[in-house]
Amino acid sequence: MTSATVVKLPQRSEVKPEDTWDLTKLYVDDAAWEKSFEEFEGMIAGFEKYQGTLGNGAKELAACLEFDSSVNRIGERLGNYAYLRTTQDTTDSDYQRMIGRFQNIATRAGEASSYIRPEILAIDDAKLDAMLEEPELQLYKLGLERLTRYKPFTLGEKEEQLLAMQGEMAGATSKIFRQLHDSDLKFGSVENEKGESVELSPSTFSQFLISPDRNVRKTAFHQYYEQFAAHENTLAATLSGSIQKDIYYARAKGYDSALHQSLYADNVPQAVYDNLIASVRKNLPALYKYYDLRKRKMGLDEIHHYDTYVPILSDIEVEHSWEQAVEVICDSLKPLGDEYCSVLREGLGEKRWCDRYPNLNKQSGAFSYGSFDGNPYILMNYKPSVLNDVFTLTHEAGHSMHSWLSIQNQPYEYYNYTIFVAEVASTFNEQLLTRHMLENAKDDRFKAYLINNEIDSIRGTIIRQTMFAEFEKVSHEMAEAGEPLTVEALKTTYGKLLADYFGLDFAIDDELPLECMRIPHFYRAFYVYKYATGLSAAIALSQRVVNGGKAELEDYLSFLKGGCSKYPLDLLRDAGVDMETPEPVDTALKRFEELVDELDSLL
Repeated sequence: MTSATVVKLPQRSEVKPEDTWDLTKLYVDDAAWEKSFEEFEGMIAGFEKYQGTLGNGAKELAACLEFDSSVNRIGERLGNYAYLRTTQDTTDSDYQRMIGRFQNIATRAGEASSYIRPEILAIDDAKLDAMLEEPELQLYKLGLERLTRYKPFTLGEKEEQLLAMQGEMAGATSKIFRQLHDSDLKFGSVENEKGESVELSPSTFSQFLISPDRNVRKTAFHQYYEQFAAHENTLAATLSGSIQKDIYYARAKGYDSALHQSLYADNVPQAVYDNLIASVRKNLPALYKYYDLRKRKMGLDEIHHYDTYVPILSDIEVEHSWEQAVEVICDSLKPLGDEYCSVLREGLGEKRWCDRYPNLNKQSGAFSYGSFDGNPYILMNYKPSVLNDVFTLTHEAGHSMHSWLSIQNQPYEYYNYTIFVAEVASTFNEQLLTRHMLENAKDDRFKAYLINNEIDSIRGTIIRQTMFAEFEKVSHEMAEAGEPLTVEALKTTYGKLLADYFGLDFAIDDELPLECMRIPHFYRAFYVYKYATGLSAAIALSQRVVNGGKAELEDYLSFLKGGCSKYPLDLLRDAGVDMETPEPVDTALKRFEELVDELDSLL
């Protein structure tokens, strides 16, 4: 018997520079960061001279806001550099210390500036309205008008300062989870379908789930969840702490609930959140039909969670090198114009926006991280044999180009778009990539393969994320009602949602309710619903652009250039879709059902 080949991830120091991101646009090296850090620290005392002057007139208020903006801009740059460095290797103690130092000093800056909001809100409404017409405040007028909405939820100067002092502490639960999940939990190795012993980790788990060998998928699933079962009490306490933190801040500020506070920032009515859940639940029979199709076409006696990610046509192998992935992505995005494509091509190539491949202790998953004074960076854990990674890359590229266009067209104060609209830009790109690949499919089997991928994208982005969103809503409501979020309470609540969303004919493994303890987004509550609304809007807008003309394209590009110059729902309405109605979600799920029927006819 021959021993299996062992495949290990490279150390960070072994990764080729051309496969890493170039952070010199932020700081040329760590020494430059240190110099900027000292400058930032020295600026904090500057807030004191503005305190007590903000109601004196437009000139005084503008001077304070200009100073505050300059501090925030340097702080963004410092924080982004430190954070990106920590994601490269989550065990690197030097960068852990760097991010810790930044978080500490940022909390101090927050304390020093905490008087600004209550002092502005203390200005008489009539006087503030008159001040807003002065030329000195025109840059800040929109932000000030938005700020006045928070008058009912703003505390006194001392109370706001106390809340600001808690900034570092408030992030502790998320940090603990990340360190446990990405660094301390060890999952061992699994032998893949090629006989290779591959390290099981948060970044390779998804690769095992698409293995054509069911024993590999099953083994990886159960072995992965063994670690979560072994640490379920710690994980439950950490998640509960994060939820309690959300509730504490909402109650301290006077919001009706944690969900109310989260939605208020984007001026999104709760009906949008509730309508999403209602629309998805109404359309769950189409999902059950898809799981039945999967079970039949894969020849399974029963279908498990680890059977839902592998392509049904698992014998089709699709390989894209990094360069090939960039080429097919840029070809698919031609409807967005030459500038969009040429800028993106350079960013993914010679300008090194992206950190490409997995390495030991690198943060799992993928993200885009825009910065006004840096490139719109992308973290990937790209695997050439995984088609979904091509879609992940165009998804993150959508975020990065959204950042690039916003930075080119908005001042610092209004460039940073909200997550609600961010997920439109990213999933829009996925829609165009699917369309391009389907148009160039060589035969019906590959077409079926792509339709299968599109179905799984909608399932994962709209239906699965809505289940997550419902869990967030229910778990926060439980805690708000005084119910302890014990291991069993969390598992039981999540287990009921699994039963509803997967249906009676789906085999739910005993470990699956532990999934609620391993989702990083749950530490940034009420975020995931925006994936679902985003893809729903993206499906509508991509069809509008592809089937329209110059005006429709300009509407969409104007949306990307808009930053946060309008509220999210207004930006989307201008682009051509109204998310306050259930129509976009219902339309997307109707497309899902049509794709399921088409796939059934092709297989």
